Amino acid sequence: MCWPLLDSRTQCIAPSIIITYLFLSLFFSSLFLTTSSACFNGNCQVLEACSAATDCGPGLYCSNCPALGRKKPVCTRGQATLPTSIVNGLPFNKYTWIMTHNSFSIVDSPPLPGIQRLTFYNQEDTVTNQLRNGVRGLMLDMYDFEDDIWLCHSFRGQCFNFTAFQPALNTLKEVETFLTENPTEIVTIVIEDYVHTPKGLINLFTSAGLVKFWFPVSDMPKNGENWPTVTEMIQSNRRLLVFTSDASKEDEEGIAYQWRYMVENESGDPGMKQGSCPQRKESKPLNSRSASLFLQNYFPTYPVEADSCKEHSAPLVDTVNTCFKAAGNMLPNFVAVNFYMRSEGGGVFDVVDKMNGRTLCGCDTITACQVCLLFLFTFMLSLCHLSMNFLLHSDVFLFPCFFYYHRTWSLVA
Repeated sequence: MCWPLLDSRTQCIAPSIIITYLFLSLFFSSLFLTTSSACFNGNCQVLEACSAATDCGPGLYCSNCPALGRKKPVCTRGQATLPTSIVNGLPFNKYTWIMTHNSFSIVDSPPLPGIQRLTFYNQEDTVTNQLRNGVRGLMLDMYDFEDDIWLCHSFRGQCFNFTAFQPALNTLKEVETFLTENPTEIVTIVIEDYVHTPKGLINLFTSAGLVKFWFPVSDMPKNGENWPTVTEMIQSNRRLLVFTSDASKEDEEGIAYQWRYMVENESGDPGMKQGSCPQRKESKPLNSRSASLFLQNYFPTYPVEADSCKEHSAPLVDTVNTCFKAAGNMLPNFVAVNFYMRSEGGGVFDVVDKMNGRTLCGCDTITACQVCLLFLFTFMLSLCHLSMNFLLHSDVFLFPCFFYYHRTWSLVA
């Protein structure tokens, strides 16, 4: 087992064979290191110096973090480790995913013709790229605007031409394309809902072709029970979860009212204050067990792109630990951030890997789970064989052995 909190001092109490294996791997790998510290042509790893993105390995890009005084570019993580690719078959609410705050509010997104946009930006790349990079949660602000439903980063519940981005249909079609091209992926959309057009939202999702992926509100756990497993959701093609901030939409349009199904901490600066994790006023208490999903907001009230790399370092880890305690020792299912790729090296990606590792297999990071589960599989198989050798004429151990064999192998596979 491992300590539950995210801390550089925590260690996974792994079997000695794993520790020995890792030690020997590191030892023999070091024999082949060159005396030069330079790397290039896609060989550079996280935190190694780079001069261009092509220097860095897969899933990395070349960046720096002046906000932390680190002006020298290094290879920085830009893609998530999908936890279901390592540990599959568990209930959906056992996993942690990256969610982008105001996913549509993208730097350099063109304004309406002849209009200068006056609003804040929260992301750097398209929703399609966000999904390709492992983001699995999208926050979208939807408004009635120009006889349609638009995505706007606005105020007072009204969309203006200087706060408008694009019709929501465009972004939802990106989601439809992604889900069609990736039949084993699940996406969650949380809507800040200012749409008053009758049946406006459900008609919008129907027009985008997303109803075929819809997870029906009637089957969502309402009293804190586990969600279906990711395997069951994929097999039934119920791979799109949609939540709204408008309670009336659940009965009128079949769209889940967010705070019946998840708890949430306060957004903006209050959600980033060190040592504090207040609940959002619409949410049940964070330690409530009547909702099985937990959304942790971690973004400032006024986003500054250059500061995001600093925010996504040690302060994020500290806030996760604080919210873990506030939520009754429950890690979040979604971590919502601005400029998700910005970090000093590992950033949000590393933090989410650690959370998934703790929850899914009790190890320091999700990437260690495969080794741990393979060891468990081998250990249980050996134990079962020994038991059956001693009890050849007894079926006492047969069912437990079959259960552990089947369950552990299905998780690894």
